[in-house]
Amino acid sequence: MTDHPGVEDLLREHAPQVLAALVRRYGHFDTAEDAVQEALLAAATQWPADGVPGNPKAWLITVAARRLTDLLRSQRARREREEAVARWTPVPADPPAAGDDTLVLLFMCCHPALSPASQIALTLRAVGGLTTAEIARAFLVPEATMTRRITRAKQAVKESGQPFGLPRDRADRLGVVLHVLYLIFNEGYATTSGPDLQRVELAREAIRLTRMLRRTLPHDGEVAGLLALMLLTDARRAARTGPGGALIPMDEQDRSLWDRARIAEGVALLEEALPRGEPGPYQLQAAIAALHDEAPTPAETDWPQIRALYDVLYEMTPTPVVALNRVVALAMSEGPAAGLAALETIAPVDHRVLGVRAHLLELTGDLPAAHKAYLEAAEASTSLPRQRYFQHKATRLDGKC
Repeated sequence: MTDHPGVEDLLREHAPQVLAALVRRYGHFDTAEDAVQEALLAAATQWPADGVPGNPKAWLITVAARRLTDLLRSQRARREREEAVARWTPVPADPPAAGDDTLVLLFMCCHPALSPASQIALTLRAVGGLTTAEIARAFLVPEATMTRRITRAKQAVKESGQPFGLPRDRADRLGVVLHVLYLIFNEGYATTSGPDLQRVELAREAIRLTRMLRRTLPHDGEVAGLLALMLLTDARRAARTGPGGALIPMDEQDRSLWDRARIAEGVALLEEALPRGEPGPYQLQAAIAALHDEAPTPAETDWPQIRALYDVLYEMTPTPVVALNRVVALAMSEGPAAGLAALETIAPVDHRVLGVRAHLLELTGDLPAAHKAYLEAAEASTSLPRQRYFQHKATRLDGKC
């Protein structure tokens, strides 16, 4: 956006608030976003040279509102636009707090009529302030493809007729918002495809947005749980890769590289949230992450407690990923043979299942079967670092089979 990091951070912080203010007043998401983007561009050009104004948000809203007026006037030649302009008269009202506006924008981007992919793209574009090109690069698709995805998402929100404000089903939709933020973080922390294991900018953006959501909903246990989970997981980021971006599994990581400040913050969030009542899935996952992070060595990991937490989590969310992690915890607490038996019930069989199977077979001493499973895991993976990791594990067994 700009070569001045301070200005860029300021614009990224204010962008969703300015967009929300315009949408709340004028009720047209697409045109308002165009106006905000032009205001951001003007600020990125002027502020480094002229200095940041005393009230940056007000400056951006003023410039964006003027540009929005120009855009609406330029569309008046078309009859339907003229009719729309007549409806876009600002409604006098006490403006909500900026945090409320941003929360509303998050709910709009996570509209249930949108696919998860569209929810993620629209959230990163409108709330995260990422450019379409940045989002396209993050998800390894052409910019034109991402442009169409975002355009369709905005059109779907427009056709839904949803007024700007917290939806009546906001309690239910909060789960969608949290899931979208969770997916953004996961794609940043453990990229599903491409040459890199991590996309730090996506994980960082997910944490920033979740912090913002927590400021707005400070007493929601699952919001706190999700933020804790992100912090406790991201704390290991520096130790996850070796030379050339090679994957280092948790039990081989240099734990002195783990971010102790993030671990402490995540644990504090969790300790604050858990006593409030029945913990939800994000709090349980954060508790599991905390047990991993607080173990001084891999051998001192409390696997029986982790297994018990996965048992509870599986009752809530019986997904294949939770089931697989539960099998790993079982194997670590009761032995690889028990894990292999439980693994037979897991479907679908993807690179993660094959990788766990290979590791457990190696632990039982069945090296030929482990070698084959490692190669199958490498072939099934779409992530180059994971492919190299599995191939390396197979190569280490070549002379032992």
